[in-house]
Parts: sequence; structure tokens; C-alpha cells
Amino acid sequence: MWIFSIHGFYSIACASKPDGSLDRESVMVRARSKDHLRNLQKRFAALAGVEIATMPHRDYRYRLIVPKSVWVKVVSELAEEQEWSNFKNQAAKHQGKAGAAYASALHKVWEIMYRLQESGGPENRR
Repeated sequence: MWIFSIHGFYSIACASKPDGSLDRESVMVRARSKDHLRNLQKRFAALAGVEIATMPHRDYRYRLIVPKSVWVKVVSELAEEQEWSNFKNQAAKHQGKAGAAYASALHKVWEIMYRLQESGGPENRR
């Protein structure tokens, strides 16, 4: 699952158990920017004490490993805090100058997904 929020961009996947098998009770909240995970930690007390793992040779360099039940509560609160009509503008405002690259990336993602809508597939012609 990907989540774009005013706090940052996250890719969430199940964590692994020590034996390498899938741990369906824990998730990795992965980010390309360490600051995006720090933003989550500042916003959500349940994440504040979780160590940010740095994995330099992985596709998502920064990760929080948390129980899935904790993540479900965080996602619920993210949905509850939504009070704007234009996400990209709100994210840019929330991020400020330090998050200009993130705001720019959001516009690029919007454009790519718009092109998908306009690509003319059968489901888009109705």
C-alpha cells in the first residue's frame, strides 16, 4: 500500500519474522525520506519511540517496524485529520520550503495518474 499524506510518502508492507517468513501482525512503514518518518513520529505518539532503521541498499532506505494494530490506528487518525479540498496545496503548505521537493513530486504523480485516466482504456471511455 502506498500512502501520500501531508506528512510524507510511505510504502507499507508486511514485515518479516526472524526466520524470513511473512509476519502478518507487523508492518514496515517504509519511506524514501527519513524526514517523512520523523514527521509521522512527531504527529503520532505511538510511533515516537520506534527506531528508524536505515538500510542503504534497499529500495526504501528508511523504515519503521510496528505492530499492524498500531499502524491501523495511525491510518485511521490520518483519515480523521483530513480537512482540505486540495491535497497537493495542503501538503505544500504543511511541508513548507523544506518539503518543496515532496510537493513537486506530488504534482508529477498527479500528472502521471491523470494521463492514465486520459489514456483511453475501455473503462475510461464511459
